[in-house]
Order: sequence, then C-alpha cells, then structure tokens
Amino acid sequence: MSFHTESRRSQTSNLARTSTQTRSATHTRYSTTRTNQSTTLTLVGAVVLWMRVSRIVRNGARVSVEWVGETVTPAGWVVVATAIVLLPLGLVFGWTELIVTGCVAVALILISLPFLAGGRAYSVDFVLPVDRVVAGSEVLGTLTVTNVSKRLELPGRVDVPIGKGLADVYVPLLRSGQVHEEHVRVPAYRRGVIDVGPVTTVRSDPLGVLGREVAWADVNRLFVHPVTVSIPSTSAGFVRDLEGNPTSDIVDSDISFHAIREYAPGDGQRHIHWKSTAKTGKLMVRQFEESRRSRLAIVLSLNDAEYASEDEFEMAVSAAGSLGVRAIRDGRDLAVVASEEIPDIVRKSIRSVRSLSVVSTRTLLDDLTAIETSSHAMHIEDVCVLAAQVVPDISIAFVICGSAMTARRLQVLTLKFAGNVQVVAVLCNPNEQPSFRDLAGTSVLTIGVLDDLQSLLSRRAA
Repeated sequence: MSFHTESRRSQTSNLARTSTQTRSATHTRYSTTRTNQSTTLTLVGAVVLWMRVSRIVRNGARVSVEWVGETVTPAGWVVVATAIVLLPLGLVFGWTELIVTGCVAVALILISLPFLAGGRAYSVDFVLPVDRVVAGSEVLGTLTVTNVSKRLELPGRVDVPIGKGLADVYVPLLRSGQVHEEHVRVPAYRRGVIDVGPVTTVRSDPLGVLGREVAWADVNRLFVHPVTVSIPSTSAGFVRDLEGNPTSDIVDSDISFHAIREYAPGDGQRHIHWKSTAKTGKLMVRQFEESRRSRLAIVLSLNDAEYASEDEFEMAVSAAGSLGVRAIRDGRDLAVVASEEIPDIVRKSIRSVRSLSVVSTRTLLDDLTAIETSSHAMHIEDVCVLAAQVVPDISIAFVICGSAMTARRLQVLTLKFAGNVQVVAVLCNPNEQPSFRDLAGTSVLTIGVLDDLQSLLSRRAA
C-alpha cells in the first residue's frame, strides 16, 4: 500500500516537472517570437521612414531645382558662377580682387531675393474688343490686374505677347482688392493671324539676376483680314448677262428666246405661240437658247517665284478678297482655288489644290488671312488645269498673279480652261500703270494699286 502511494507520488512529481518544463519552453519560444516580431516591425518602420524621408528629400530637391531653373535668368547664372568660382579661388590664393568680385556676386543674389516676393496673388484678365480687323489698323486691348490677396502687392510687370513681339505693362503697388487697368495697343498693320497671350506676370530685380513668371492660360486670336475695295455689282467682270450667259444649245424651255418651230408631240402647251399659229394655220411653239448661270472662279497664285515682292502678293490677296466678297454679296456661284504646298520629292507625281471657304465673306477672308506664298506651291498654269477639273460649269475665271508672269505664260492661261470660259488675268505690278489688254484670248488687267481693280472693272462694265 505504501509502495503504491510512493509510486503515484513519484509519477505526479514527474508529471509536474514535465509540465513546468513544457510551460518554460513554451514561454521561451513565445518570448523569442515576440522579440523577432518586434525586431521585424522596427526594421519595417525604419524602411518606411527612410522611404518617406527620401521621397520628401527627392521632392524637395526636384522642386528646388525647378525653382532655381525658373528663377535664375541667364544673367543670374553668370552671377552665380562668379560667386561659386571666384570667391573660393580668391580665398585659397589670397587674391583680393577675386574675393571682392565673389562677394559682390553674392550680394547681388541676396539683394535680388526680396524682389521675388508677391505676384502670385494677381488676378489678370485681358480682353480684345474685336477678333477681326482689316490690315493697317490697331486694336486696343484692356488689361485688368486685381490684387485678390489680403496684403499689399509690390510693384511688378505684366508681359503681353503679341505675335512675335512683347508688350511690357508696369503694375504699381496694389492694396488688397485694388484694380489696375491698362490699355495695350495691338498693331495689326499686316495681314495675318496674331496670337495675343498668354499674359504673364513677372517679378524681377532691376538688374535681371532673378525673375519669376506666372503665365495665364488665355490666348486671344486676332484675324487681320486683307484690305479690300468695294466693287460695284455691275462691274463683276466681263459677264454680259448677270443672270447667265446664253449658249448655242437649243432647249424647249428657258428664258432667252431663240425661234419658233412647228409643234411636235410632247411639246408643252404653254409654249404654243398663238399668233404664229393663227397666221400659219398650224400649231407653232417657241424655242429657247439654254441659259447658264454664271459661275465665277478665282485662281490665286501662291508660288513665290511668280511675285517680285511681298507687296505684290499682298495686292494679289486683296484683289482675290475684293472679287470674292463682291461675288458672295451678289449671290453668285463662286469658287476660290489655290495651290497646296507640295514637297519637292513628290512634285512631279502629285498635284493638289485647295478650295477656300466661300460660305460667307467672313469665312473667305479668314482663309485669305492665313494664306502665304511658298516655293513648294505649284505654278499657276497647273493650278488652272486642276481648277478647271474640280470646279464644274465655270463661265469666267479670274487668275491673279504677280509681275514675274511673262506675256507668253499669260497667253496660254486661256488654254487651261474649256473653250467657253472667259479668262481674265489680274497682273499685280506696283511699277506699272493700270491698263487692259487682250493676249490671244486672255484678258489682262494690270493694276498698280488695289483701287485700279475697281476703276478698270467699272470702265469695262460701262
């Protein structure tokens, strides 16, 4: 009995020791796991912190580099290079001149910094009263600068790009909410498209060492139309009948009366000529000549070799605009054709023309505004050939070119169109007197100024 009791006690003691050892081992493993997890979390936190710090440093460096690149002007880079190079050299070698020069450069940089303050609190608005003008005029744009901040804004400058030029506008000291208005003159002396803007506010020191710019997105586009003259509708060319040209084609119904013939089955009763029927005792009907509505084609030369100067080309564009505007206002069928720009490598194999918009006088003048000469444009003879193909039922064609066109080239222009097309060449030559002549079927109007076109057409119509 005693033996069994001792045995149970020994087993219980062994189980207790085993349990204690197991708990101790489990606690040791748990402690080790927690230590490992803590170490891992520490490393992860350090990596995350390092990534955040490096990102902040990279962003700061990028912003700093961008700021320096946008702020330091070319003159400023010279000053910065002087400070970086000459000052250390002077200190190393003890050269007083270099030290003084380097110190002056540093002083210039430090003095320039206060001039960059402010400028971002501006609200800038630029308005053009019109978007289309005639060449030779001026437009006054209105620039409005408002201080939208709650503090004073130091004096500054606003740059207004006008085409390839630049207008500087001085902005005085502005209190909070104060508005400064300035008129900017936009010269529109020559035909073309002028982009005004984007307006840029500029902060810079007097020496131009440092400068900061803030650009506004608005861009105003100004169309400078070519100068045109008013051509009376009765002088619209050499068209004998403003309603249409009679042809030799005989039809049963039209406007131009031709003759009377005997009635044939199928003729309309409304064309029976009763007086002739009463005289002859047979039904007689009227015959007519087919009338064709006049279709006007304007062919403009764009090859720079066909003009002696820029003034000649401007006169040619104005002549084309004057004729086109008159035709549109008269309600005529109109086509305005010019050459496309063709590269030299494919000039022998490809020919192409473009038709300008004739929906309204505004769209036509807009297209003429942007048109320019080119050495890659086709010769006017080739343009006439394609114009005759793409424009149907041409009755009269105005071919506008420069003084470089010879008499022989003018003569063959009439051969580029159909036989029933009347060809009028408008030769722009400021060195010649206005005149009219006929060259082998081609009517040639020579104009020295744009007003000559009006007088010559009026004289021919009379």
